[in-house]
Amino acid sequence: MEKVTTYVGLDVHAERIVIASLVGQTKEPVLSDIPNVEKVIRRTFQRLAKSSFELRCCYEAGPCGFTLHRLLTSMGITCEVIAPSLIPVRSGDRVKTDRRDAAKLARLYRAGELATITVPTSDQEAVRDLVRARDDVRRDLVAARQRLGKFLLRHGRVFQEGRNWTQRFWIWLRSQKLERECERLTFEHYVHEVEHLVERRIELDRQLEAVARSAPFVEPVTKLTCLRGISTLSALALVAEIGDFRRFESPRQLMAFLGLVPREYSSGGREKRGGITKTGNSHARRILVEAAWAYRHTPQFGPRTRAVLRSQPPEVNEYVKKAQVRLHRRYTKLVGRGKKSQLAVTAVARELCGFTWGLMVA
Repeated sequence: MEKVTTYVGLDVHAERIVIASLVGQTKEPVLSDIPNVEKVIRRTFQRLAKSSFELRCCYEAGPCGFTLHRLLTSMGITCEVIAPSLIPVRSGDRVKTDRRDAAKLARLYRAGELATITVPTSDQEAVRDLVRARDDVRRDLVAARQRLGKFLLRHGRVFQEGRNWTQRFWIWLRSQKLERECERLTFEHYVHEVEHLVERRIELDRQLEAVARSAPFVEPVTKLTCLRGISTLSALALVAEIGDFRRFESPRQLMAFLGLVPREYSSGGREKRGGITKTGNSHARRILVEAAWAYRHTPQFGPRTRAVLRSQPPEVNEYVKKAQVRLHRRYTKLVGRGKKSQLAVTAVARELCGFTWGLMVA
């Protein structure tokens, strides 16, 4: 009897997993539905593995994470996680069910039409979760400050002695007296919320700084902080989000992964390009765009960067100098041609992405 490969598409949910199995070149998959419980999963896939020459499984990346991938991999079963945004979609297909999704994954997987993602290790994912928790606090803090600011504005309380959120502003803020009890309670709630989030951000920054000083992050983080605009926390976030830079064969692949390449619709001899795709990892893309604003200024090294560069080899020093000069020139050239500063910074971020790749794979 000829030995064939079984391709399995999985539609994974918190409570159930729909399994679609294609044995060899059969046209119709065998469908089944099991609870998302480790004991049942092990029993089911052990049975599938025994009846197949080779068992290959896949499922979409989603809120259930990589637990299933790690379980199947530990059992010696090939399991790949698929990028949902890159799954081919038929424009006329208007019916979506779990069983159809699983069958579709199995067929496309067998045909080699699916793009897989790199699954981080458990340690890498843990650091990435902490980095994203800090980013969540940052966004919550921005929203909390806006709510407090709008509340003060509605009641005619405007700070006019400098910038908001300075020490002078906090002294002024705590001196505010509101007449009505409900207004006072609302004001205290908003103030306490901002204070709590500031404390959480400080604590998370301290924890992330400790992670950045430990192996295996200390070396790549130190390298990345040589680049202007990238702090220790930003460097750690890039390492946690991107992982191994060497898995990208060229800087263009990394740019595409981060959604920093322009959209393109070329047909019939005509080329049309638009803004960046904004696909892929939005966390790392935001960090690079924010860092790119630093290249508006004349190239120079601050005390922190000079201290870091002293521990690096001469070729890294030359590389970083080259990056500063080139990216500053790129920004000034684009702005001088009438481009908006936001567009110029995005273009600089794309080139900065290339410099980060070159620095990390050297």
